Amino acid sequence: MTLHLPAAALAGCTAVLLLQPVTAAAEPAPRPRTPAGGGSVTSLPLTAISTGATGRAGPAGRGLAARATRPFELLGVGWDGPAAALADGSVRVRVRSAATGAWSGWHDLDTDGADGPDGPPHGATAPLWTGPSDGVAVEVVPGPAGPPPGLRVELVDPGQGADAATAQVLPGSPADGHQAPRPTVVTRAGWGADESLREEGFVYTGPVRAVFVHHTATATEYDCADAPRVIRALYQYHVQSNGWRDIGYNFLVDRCGTVYEGRAGGVGLPVRGAHTLGFNTDSAGVAAIGTFTTDVPPEPLLDGIARTAAWKLGLTGQDAAGRVQLVSASSASRYPKGSKADFDAVSGHRDGFNTECPGSVLYERLPGIRAAAARLQHTDGAPDPVPAPDSGPAPAPDSAPVPAPAPDAAPVPAPAAG
Repeated sequence: MTLHLPAAALAGCTAVLLLQPVTAAAEPAPRPRTPAGGGSVTSLPLTAISTGATGRAGPAGRGLAARATRPFELLGVGWDGPAAALADGSVRVRVRSAATGAWSGWHDLDTDGADGPDGPPHGATAPLWTGPSDGVAVEVVPGPAGPPPGLRVELVDPGQGADAATAQVLPGSPADGHQAPRPTVVTRAGWGADESLREEGFVYTGPVRAVFVHHTATATEYDCADAPRVIRALYQYHVQSNGWRDIGYNFLVDRCGTVYEGRAGGVGLPVRGAHTLGFNTDSAGVAAIGTFTTDVPPEPLLDGIARTAAWKLGLTGQDAAGRVQLVSASSASRYPKGSKADFDAVSGHRDGFNTECPGSVLYERLPGIRAAAARLQHTDGAPDPVPAPDSGPAPAPDSAPVPAPAPDAAPVPAPAAG
């Protein structure tokens, strides 16, 4: 893999299906920490330091002096307590390349908690993809409230994946009347998901009426054959470090335009994700693998997002070029809990939360993605290339976990009352 670390890790930034309503709950505790696919998550506690490497941490600082570690390719910092505990502080890390032995410069980690379930999430920074590494140093500068308890750095080795040797895909479907064709999707088995890590059941919401576009804040210049490693690492971090029930995104798209199944439960069903705090209900999260704050997203990636949005929104008859109204489930979002907010059917993560995700350059391409997705909903062929930017009723409640459907199952009506 060709590694290009971003200067900062940004938040990586889901017939109508009606199921029994339940109260939304926090994501469950993480599963065992050694996946069947040979990966691992190593947790190292961060201790008190009187001053950081540059003298900025102060007496309340926490950190870890530069040290050798087990091999890892992704990291993040977690803590006990609310996700906002470090919102007024800062976290930065350095890593040592396993290939060259050279140490990187300092990289800031995003502490805003923009991704996550709508219930009280487990505190953690956004993850940083480092590539093969075997050493780490950490510095935490807390806010006025001081450091949260249980500060630790989580080092993720994605391993080879439980079924990584099997390139399983869900073939694309042809257009059906007004319905956009389904893109070819690499299944969870195809990217090597260890299904023993996630929760066994699935949670569904009302029909998907909005797609939120994210970026994963990981390396931008990578071999597309290595994208499954990035996804496995994100999956392990979301589940084992953050304590979520599964990976947060519903879909991911790599720089070659390949679409990957994210959170389990059926790609054609309205699976509740953990991607846009406050607006995980009646939405789907699609993450571009990379960091697009200044880097330009490749055209195949943009087309993959457009194809996914066109098909997913078309399942419920939602015009990709239209507007929708969602109800906020968290006052930590841009909108107070319970208030109504208007969105484009294809929106960016930053539209619902105060974050830079999906990166300024990718965000500028959203009008073109939206237009391409809308055209695809009304044609039988491929969407036109996504153009460059021009310079000049109440949501249905979340539902209880239900048995697993087939990967490409269509929504089914609820049983008759009684």
